[in-house]
Amino acid sequence: MPEPTSTTAAVTMVAAGVSIPVLSAFGVPLGLRADLLIAGFFGSLVAIILLNSVPSTGDTWEQLVRTTMRRMFVAFASSVTAGYLTPLVLLLSSIPDPLLLSVAFATGGGAQKVLMSIISRISGQGGAS
Repeated sequence: MPEPTSTTAAVTMVAAGVSIPVLSAFGVPLGLRADLLIAGFFGSLVAIILLNSVPSTGDTWEQLVRTTMRRMFVAFASSVTAGYLTPLVLLLSSIPDPLLLSVAFATGGGAQKVLMSIISRISGQGGAS
């Protein structure tokens, strides 16, 4: 079999490497990229672990399970927020494309505080801390 030396084979290989698969659920494309979700998830873990964004409420089994579930939902919501908002942030600001994953990481880490402040401003209750 001859080596693919034609330009169409090279263009096909380059195009296959450039395309990024988008996640889908039940056959419906969600518009989420896996790399942004993972970067946002790690950002939320840093916020939960280092910044204590979801503090524990006590030492009983019930409170530990409640805190664990809350932390898991915050990590999930932060990663989805990073997945959807990072392309918008890059579009609205003049941040170059190579910084896409670091912006997703920062969005995942600050999603809880940023969303709370935006919701409080929209609802007219002033700036939240």
